[in-house]
Parts: sequence; C-alpha cells; structure tokens
Amino acid sequence: MVKVNATINALHYKTEITSGSNKIISDETIMHGGNAEGFTPEELLCASLASCTTITLRMYADRKEWPLEKLDVEVTFERDEEKSISFINRKIHFSGDLSIEQKQRLLVIADKCPIHKTLSNPITITTFEL
Repeated sequence: MVKVNATINALHYKTEITSGSNKIISDETIMHGGNAEGFTPEELLCASLASCTTITLRMYADRKEWPLEKLDVEVTFERDEEKSISFINRKIHFSGDLSIEQKQRLLVIADKCPIHKTLSNPITITTFEL
C-alpha cells in the first residue's frame, strides 16, 4: 500500500505532499489563484505516468540487455469539461542503437506500466474523515 499525505494551510494553494521522508510541493498557477510554487495536480498526474513509464522501460531494456542509452517521455493532459472526458497523450523518444522491433516492443511495454494500467481501468475512490 502506498501512503501519501497532503497538507495545506491558509496560503492559497501551496500544498506540501509527503511520503515517508520524501517531500514535494504542489500549487496552482497564478491564473488560478496560486503562486506557481510547485507542480499543479494535473502536472503531478502526468509526472506519475511519465516516471512510471521511464522506470518500466528502463527495467525491461536492462533485463533484455538492450542498448537503451536514454529515453525521454513527454505526457500531456487535457480535460474537456463539457463532455466530461480527459485526454492523456504520451510521447516516447528512445536513444541508443535499438532496432525497429525493439522500439516497437518497448512501446507495447509502456502500456504495461502500473500507472498506465491504473489510469486505463475503473478506479474506486472512497473518502473518509480522519
């Protein structure tokens, strides 16, 4: 089980997010009343997918002993409020002497990262008072 805590005080909308000894800051943009001192919630969602993708692909390439030198993952997120639908796009760039077949396989493996699977399946969120 993963446990994350978020704490906000009277400052709009800077939030301290902790997990164990790790800490990051989330905030809203200035346009939305924040001070842009950290990732927005949407950016954190994209960061989760991007980091999970890079880790999953690095592990797979290492296990196969493929010459993957570097990979870059760009994730974008858009929400259509009117239609109540969200769009996530992921672009992956591979560096290294990989064959076309290896790159195609890595693109398939990208869809198997745990965060991709989570976002692609039904999610149940239950809220309780602490």
